[in-house]
Amino acid sequence: MAAWPRLRPASLLFRTSLTLGVSALAIALISIWALSQFVISPIAAQSAEDEAALLVLSTQTWVELPPQARPYYELELFESHNLVLSPERRRLEPVEAPGGSLALLQSALSERLREPIGLFQGDDLMWAEIPMGGVILQLGFAPDRGAAAPWSVVLVIFAAGAVIVFFASLLIVQRIVRPLDAVARSAQAFRGGAEFDRLPETGPQELVALTRSFNTMAEEISALLANRTTLLAGVSHDLRTPLARMRLVLELMGEAVDPDLRGRMERNMDAMEALLSKGLKFARGLAEGQARTIELAAHLEALVQTQHQPELRFESRLPGPKSVTLAMEALDRVVENLMNNALAYGKGPVVLRVKESAKGLKIQVLDRGPGIPESERQKVFQPFYRLEHSRSVVTGGSGLGLAIVKQLCDAQGWRVELTEHGGGGGAVFTVTLPLSVVSA
Repeated sequence: MAAWPRLRPASLLFRTSLTLGVSALAIALISIWALSQFVISPIAAQSAEDEAALLVLSTQTWVELPPQARPYYELELFESHNLVLSPERRRLEPVEAPGGSLALLQSALSERLREPIGLFQGDDLMWAEIPMGGVILQLGFAPDRGAAAPWSVVLVIFAAGAVIVFFASLLIVQRIVRPLDAVARSAQAFRGGAEFDRLPETGPQELVALTRSFNTMAEEISALLANRTTLLAGVSHDLRTPLARMRLVLELMGEAVDPDLRGRMERNMDAMEALLSKGLKFARGLAEGQARTIELAAHLEALVQTQHQPELRFESRLPGPKSVTLAMEALDRVVENLMNNALAYGKGPVVLRVKESAKGLKIQVLDRGPGIPESERQKVFQPFYRLEHSRSVVTGGSGLGLAIVKQLCDAQGWRVELTEHGGGGGAVFTVTLPLSVVSA
């Protein structure tokens, strides 16, 4: 039998409010129980005893008065105590199972008079038949006389508790969420560049420690990436000098070199030159031009036409022209690298497609090559990682093309992902441009 999924609120405000609300509910229930057990119940019992004593005393006093004074006493009872005393026994409807304060009053009367006392209702009053001095007197009183209102207390406690919990949780969450939200936004925007702005280290001690750790980590990552970029750019640049000397020596040797050997050396040097060029491009990948506004479909179609590859086709599934504002040079390099990768390893036609989705505009490069195993789909974006492990540049490439794509997409806030091309095999590289780049 499948287990039900555990539903957990996502927002910190809701989680805090829920926790405080459950805690407040438990406290309220315990408070109501304690209030009922140690305050309301004793007071209600004492109130019933006092009311029973008053009723018995009233009837006893009426019996002991001379007949001519009784009407005045009856009037005094009504005006002072809101009690109606009737010496004439009328036919009234009995109350079968009185509850609450009436049950306590009936029990107190029965205990005080040492015999069962019945309660009746009539004329919008509750009546007690009290035997006194050989006669049965009917004494009427208001039905809600001495009754408590515990549900009103519960309602007040819950309403006040809900308001207090809401504002308390709102205050707590605001003090916690604002620094956390700043850290989260900085972490999402952080791309390892030198323009990182330190977050203010203020607030509670734990948040200060978190912010300080994040600032330190971001600075160390920025320094590491800067050193890596400088090293890679320096090595790629400096290796061009001995490579140029090798070309010069090869040219000066002239006919003394075997033509086959010369050809192999030239091909190797061309491959080294291409690898060094890609290394330099990878090193300066984060600085790819300024933002410009272009019509996306027309720009991508022109990009395909400049490739002069008959197996490369363009498809637009946009409902109409879409203008975007972004770094055009970065977009061109991303798309060109993906197309070159598909042309190198794919079979049959390669399609560059652009379409619209709920998350933004999607640029896809689809090929019919051997595909990439799912376990390798994240690794292919790492620098110098190649599925073909012979280390041959001819068969395995340099291992930098997709790394440059990943680096540029991360720097621009785009998303790149690799999926399988269904219905015949192959790969689909998808670059998602967020809605924020679409011009109004």
